[in-house]
Order: sequence, then C-alpha cells, then structure tokens
Amino acid sequence: MTCQKTGHNFTKIAFIPLHTNLFNIVLLSLFLSLGSGKLYSQDIVKKKAAIQAPTKKSTATNPSVPVITPKPVVVVATDSIKKDSLKPKKAFLDGKVRYKAEHYVKIDQKKKQITLYDQAELYYEDVELKSGKIIMDYEKNEVYAGRLKDSTGAYTQYPNFKQGANVVEPDSIRFNFKTKKALIWNSRSDQGEFKIKAAVTKKENDSVYFLKGARFTTSKDVDNPEYYFQTNKVKFIPGKKVVTGLTNMVIANVPTPIALPFAFFPMSKENSVSGLILPSYNDSNTRGFSLQNLGYYFALSDNYDLTVLGDYYTNGSYGMRFESAYAKRYSYRGNINVRFENLITSERGYPDYSKQNIYNIQWSHAKDSKANPNSTFSASVNLGSSRYFQQSINQVNIGSNLNNTLSSSVSYSKTFNTVPQLRMSLTATHSQNTQTQEINMTLPTLQVSVDRIYPFSSKDGPRKGFIKNINLQYNLNGRNSIVTNDSLFFKPQMFRDARVGFQHSIPLSTNFKLFKYFSATSSINYEEIWTTKTIERSFDVDQSQVVDKTVNEFDAFRTYNFSTSIGTTIYGTFNFGENKKIKSIRHVMRPSVSYGYTPSFEKYYDTYATDASGTMRQQYTRFENGLYGAPGLNNANTLGFDLSNTFEAKVTDKDSTKVEPKKIMLLNNLNLSTSYNLDADGVTSLAFAPIRVSGGTNLFDNKMNVNFGATLDPYAIDNSGNRINVFNINNGGSLFRMTSSNMTINYSLSSQGKDKKKKDKNSLSQRNGGREDDLFGTNTDLGDSRKSQFDDEEEDEGEDKIAEFFNAKLPWDMTFAYSLTYGNNNRENQIIGNSIMISANADLTPKWKAGISTGYDFVQKGVTFTQLRFERDLLSWRMDFNWSPFGENANWGFFIGIKSGILSDIKWDKRSVINR
Repeated sequence: MTCQKTGHNFTKIAFIPLHTNLFNIVLLSLFLSLGSGKLYSQDIVKKKAAIQAPTKKSTATNPSVPVITPKPVVVVATDSIKKDSLKPKKAFLDGKVRYKAEHYVKIDQKKKQITLYDQAELYYEDVELKSGKIIMDYEKNEVYAGRLKDSTGAYTQYPNFKQGANVVEPDSIRFNFKTKKALIWNSRSDQGEFKIKAAVTKKENDSVYFLKGARFTTSKDVDNPEYYFQTNKVKFIPGKKVVTGLTNMVIANVPTPIALPFAFFPMSKENSVSGLILPSYNDSNTRGFSLQNLGYYFALSDNYDLTVLGDYYTNGSYGMRFESAYAKRYSYRGNINVRFENLITSERGYPDYSKQNIYNIQWSHAKDSKANPNSTFSASVNLGSSRYFQQSINQVNIGSNLNNTLSSSVSYSKTFNTVPQLRMSLTATHSQNTQTQEINMTLPTLQVSVDRIYPFSSKDGPRKGFIKNINLQYNLNGRNSIVTNDSLFFKPQMFRDARVGFQHSIPLSTNFKLFKYFSATSSINYEEIWTTKTIERSFDVDQSQVVDKTVNEFDAFRTYNFSTSIGTTIYGTFNFGENKKIKSIRHVMRPSVSYGYTPSFEKYYDTYATDASGTMRQQYTRFENGLYGAPGLNNANTLGFDLSNTFEAKVTDKDSTKVEPKKIMLLNNLNLSTSYNLDADGVTSLAFAPIRVSGGTNLFDNKMNVNFGATLDPYAIDNSGNRINVFNINNGGSLFRMTSSNMTINYSLSSQGKDKKKKDKNSLSQRNGGREDDLFGTNTDLGDSRKSQFDDEEEDEGEDKIAEFFNAKLPWDMTFAYSLTYGNNNRENQIIGNSIMISANADLTPKWKAGISTGYDFVQKGVTFTQLRFERDLLSWRMDFNWSPFGENANWGFFIGIKSGILSDIKWDKRSVINR
C-alpha cells in the first residue's frame, strides 16, 4: 500500500486557480484602461514608473505552502488636458441652404463654388434669391446673381432678392452671408408709395442702405416714369426714412429748376406719421393775399389723430380748423370737425367795412353693436352759424350752401332684460333754419317704454280672438324744448325760455278676425300731460290789450280717446291669354274703414275779457302752446276711408330660354284717403275732408322713379277763398276741385346699364346737410384737392383696356330730376313750380373726363346752379378744372398735382375766392 502526500496535492489545487485569476484580472484591467482613454495625434505620453502589485499572502495556515509573486503590471495614466493647439473649422453657414436650377447645378470643389444656371433659386434663413444665374462661393461666404441673355440679345431672368419684407430687383447682386452686406447694381424696390431705382446700392446691414445715382417716383413704371426725383447720394432706412443730398425734379426726362439742397422723405410702416401740411396761395380783391390750409398733422396714436389747419389774409381775416378721427376696433368710431373764421371785409373807414365771426361744429360717432348689444350710442352733429356755408372763405360746398336746414342728433339707448322688457333712450336734437336763423333744440328728450303685456293670454299659448289679443303698454316721453336764434345761441336767455313737459300714455288695444276675411283692430288710449309752465290770460287796462302771464308751476291735464278700424284685402286678376305679350294683370286692393272718437275736455278751459268792460269774453286753456298740445274743446267724431292699390303684370320674357313669365310692377301704390266728421255743423266745420290721392311707380328696370299726388276738395269756395258748405258740383263746377297737385321724376342711368353708384366722397356733403347726388355739383375739399371730382375706380391702364374701350361706347352716366307743382287753392289755377335738373359725366377718352350739373326753372325763367367739370389723368399726376359761371356762387378752380399722399404738397392749386 502506497501512502499519498495529501498536503502536496492540496497545495497544487489551491494555487493553480489563484494564479489563473490574477492574470485574467490584470489583463482585463489593461484593456479597460486602453479602451476608456482618449487618443490625440499630438499627445506625447510620458512613461510612468511601474506600480508594483501588492504581494498576496496565502490564507492557508500551512506554513509549508510556497508564496507565488506575480509579475509586475504597467498601468498607463491618461492626461485629462487636451494638448491639440489646432481647433476644427466651423461650417461656413449656420443654417440650411436649399437651391435648385432648371438647366444645371455645378459644384466645383477646387474653387469652392456652386453654380446654378437658368431659373435658379436659393433659400437661406430669411434670404430668398431668384435669378437666371447664381454662383455661391462657400469659401468666401458670398453669393453672386445676375441676368441671362437670350438668343436675341435681350436680358431676361433678372435677380429678385428678398430679405424679410424688403424686395430688390436689380441687374446683378453680390451678397455676403456672414456680414449681411451687399452690392447691388441697378436695383429696383418698392417702399410704401415710392418706387426706387439706383445705379449702385450698398447694403450696410439689415437697416441701412447707401444709394448712388438714385431716382424716386410714385409712377407705376420705375424704368420709364413720367416724373422722378434724381439724386446722387442717398441714405435709405427701409420703413423709416430716406435722406438725400442735392435733389432735382425731372419731368418727362427733362430736368426742371425745382431742386433742393437736401431732402427728407418719411417712410413709416405705420398707417400715418406726423408732418407739416404746406399751404396754397390765393388772392382776393376784398381781403388781399392769403395762405390757405397751412397746418400740421399729428398721428397721436393708432386710435386717434389730429389735424390743425389755418388760413390767413393780409387784411386781417383768418380761419382755424381742427379735425380729428378716432376709432377702436369692435367698440366705436367717429370724427370731429371744428371750424372758426374771423372775416373782415374791405378796410376800416370804408362804408363797406364789416367784421364778423362764423363757426361750424360737426361730430359723427357710431358704436359697434359687438361692444354691447343692449345699449347703443350715436351722434350726428352739424351746428354753427346759419350763414357759415354761404360766407366761409374755405368752403366750396354747393350742396350745403343751397340747403336751408342744419340738423343734429345725439342719442343713447339701453334695453333692460326684465319681464316685461324695458327700453330707455335719451336724445338731444337740433334743427336750424339757415334762412330765418331760428333754432329748435331738445336738451334732452327722454323716452321710456315697457313691452306689451297680454294679461288674458298664457305665456306659451296661441293668441286668438278678441280677449286673448288684448294688450297694453306704458310709454313716457319727456322733453326740454328750446326755441332761439343765432344771436342768443347758448346764452342765458336761451335756457330761460325753455319749456319742459312729460307725456304719459297707456294704449290698450286688441285685434281679431271678423267674418273670416276681415281684420279688425280696436284701441283705447289714455294720456296724461305734465308741464312746468302755463299761461294766465287777461285784459290789461293799462296797456289796453290782452296779455298772457307765464305761470311757472307744475300743472297737468288728462285725455283719452277711442279708435277702431276694419279692413280686408281683395285680389283681382285679369287674364288676356297665354299667347299674348301681356298675359295677365293683377290688381290688389286694401280698403279700410276707421272710426275715432275724442270727447270734449271743457273743464280745462277758462274765459277772459277781450275789452275793458269785461262783457266780451272768450274761452282759452292755460295749456296753450304746450309741448304736447292742449286738450280739445270740441268732440272729434270722425269716420275715415282709405284705399290702397297695387297693379302688377305678367309679360312674356324676352329671354326665350325662360319658361316662366316675367313679373313687372305697374304701380307700386295708388292711395286714396279722406274722412267724414260726424259732429260737423256745416258752418265752422265741414263734414267731408279733402281727398288725398298719391301714387308712385318705377320704370325702365327701376331706373326711373315717378311719384305723384293731388288734393281734391268736394266743397266750393266763396269770393274770399273760404270753403263753404256747398258741394262744388252744385256750384257749377266739377265733382271735385283740384286744389293742388305735384309730380316728381328721378332718372339715373349709365352706359353700362346700371344705376350710378353713390360716391363716398359725397359723405362730406351729406354731413354738411347737402345732397347725396351731384345735381347741385360736386363739392370741393380745399384741404385735399387730390380727390377726384368723379366716381373713380382703380382700373388697370393697359393696352388691352384701351383697345376694348375704343371698341365700345364712351362710358357715361346721368342723373335727371324733374319737379312740377300745380296750385289752385284759391282759383289761381297756375303752375307754382316747374324745374328740371341734370347731372352728367362722361369719359371723353381713357384719360379725359368731363361733367356738367345744370338745370332750368321754367317759372322763374332762369338757369339754375351750373357747374362744369374737367379732369385729366396724368398717371401719377391729376389735373382738374371746375367752373360755376352763374349766380352768387360763381367761381372757378384749377389744380394739378401728384396723386400720392406722401407728395401731396407738390401741386399748383389756383381758385377764385368768392367775395361774400
């Protein structure tokens, strides 16, 4: 039996795994250290001293086990500091470049260039470049663009350079992407109303350009303009301003003596900028030389502005005007005009010397319904001196001059969503007769109304029958009325003479059907009138006459009345046959009979003596001259008759493709009305009232409007012209005696077969109280003569339009008005009024326009107001001449100037001054 050495075998088994694990660990650490390190081509790594691995002691307790010392391992330490002195190059562009071309795209790596040919396009950040040929040098960070020459030698595909909102169309361009600088040859760009062309343009940065050999114009064709401003040195800041050196005006390529050592043109991107308004020069035989419309425009904010204008004459006369427009989106908009003139005629010491002050105030305001649907506020004010438009030295407003009334209204209303609904309104009104200078005002008028209440009807049920349709309302009307004249306007006396009153009314009404085909209504109305002033009438012995004493105290009276009516509708059709041109005529009649009763209110009447003895007495009521009338002394017991007619026809349509006949209106209305007094005594009152006949129709596709009316009296008159209780037919006359009649015809047509459009510029005339048409001529705004006298529309002036124009009729429009009035109230049997007025405008050529407004009065046998108008379109310029040869308003005016608002001060405006 052989003995084994167990200790030796154990040692071998124990040390072999230990030796193997240590080698693997060292090897793995070496690879991990090499894999995690960063290598640089310029690094020089110093060798470090070897680190001795610590000696592992055996954990075995047997001292006979040998200790194995592993081999030393070299560990390389990596330096964390980069030692590369050369930095990598940055890309030449920060953004993405997109490009394309129709013919070819060539990339030259040696020259560092990309060439795009034919319909080339390049996009980078906010830069867009389109041209015939584009060369991009990505080593210099530059791009070049130019034109192409076709087979005929003509240049095509001009560059189009766009950066942000600025667009330039040059012959060629050189642009640096890094510095944003550019050189541009023969550039063309639009800046607001200006078109700019420069021989050489240097783009310094995004906001500054320097131009050399530049021209500025508002002409549509910048290469061949009818006029331009030539300058050699320009500093241009897009959207803000242009500052130039010596600037010369050139018209039709001919330099003019008009030159400035320097010039400044504002080019704000905003709607408007503040600036000086240059005046126009005039002279007058009575007031001397003048400067008119010198002023300043203040662009105060985006919501409102202010224009201040003034006139000065060498004899001391002057005028001031303040004009402001304001607006707030979805809230309100309006304008205010205040005008004042100090007029001096002749010189001190002369018999015709006079001095007076005149003024005019206009205010227009409208509230947007979106702001608050339950309340509204509006204003339309036109007040001032009665003779302002006749005497003003700065108004040529014929429509306002011939008008006899100025009116104003300011109102506020609010609806309260209660049950029942409540409505309230406050209104201040003004009416002024410019001939008599009488002014009527209400400051203010209060109106309150409560919605209808149906006490006998359920909320959601149907309302049928007499009882369920019974309804009542409550209405309140209060007024502070003032009657005065120009001399007392807004003086204490004006307010002392004011009259205050309130009217309460409660109408109770119902409606119902009667015998299926008749509609009936009945109503009872109760009124109560409050007043703060009454009169006390008596005979004054000292003055030997009847006098009225005003009693300033509260008083009231109450009245009531009853009314009912019944009516129906009758249809009648007259057929002429399907093969006839007029197939049928339809007649619709709406007859109605009404009855009204108002009792006598004698309790509100007193008596007064008409002489010193007191034996002669008459009745009067202390409520005379009240705002809402006075209570009636006599019964009003009347029957009323009314008949309304309409006539309509069906005719064969001229268009054969249409199957249905065409409907045309023969008479829009033909009305007859009269009444019969059941309580008439035949002496102080006659039973039958005159019959009033009125009607109207439209002819020629609604282009002509015809209205007529007549008054027919069944009673005769005596030698004094008073109506007597004898029928006219029993007095040897006809059944009815025509006491008056009238007819008016209005006709508006044009060569296009359409009604002439209303002109927006006539809104000035309407605000001043004039007409909306130009039968009284067009108004002249001396503050801005650039506005056309005609109804201009923006149209292209190309060759195709001109050729088409001469192949058609000359464009024209005409407004025609005729008025005839007959009077026979006192057997005068004569034509009281007979006049005709015509306004016509025509395009004589594509550039020449002419117009005339005139008329003739056949009674006065004279020509009415006449105005002749001529206008020439000079592309960027406009020239006009107007002449009123007759009457007190005779005047003439000539204007030539640039249309553009930014150059509105470049003009020549000469007008005759009307000596008023």
